[in-house]
Amino acid sequence: MLVGCSGNDPGPPGGTWKMAGPIPLTVTFRYGETESLGMIDKVSYKKEGNDVLVTYKAGFAEGTTMRYTIINPNMVRTELGTLHRIK
Repeated sequence: MLVGCSGNDPGPPGGTWKMAGPIPLTVTFRYGETESLGMIDKVSYKKEGNDVLVTYKAGFAEGTTMRYTIINPNMVRTELGTLHRIK
């Protein structure tokens, strides 16, 4: 089931996800922010079909948008690899 999101609500990717492989990464999506690599970044979310676009509002990645494609409730694909829900 996909739920719409716009603005500060992360919608379907809300929660904590882990990527295995060459780039071991844990990402948490929360209302208005993401957390990874020990850094919390202010973001906005926009839903387009099965994609959630995450735009960074400040910091090192300011202005950058990452696309997260919802495969199923426990799997999200990005350009960097596949994330699996852990929480």
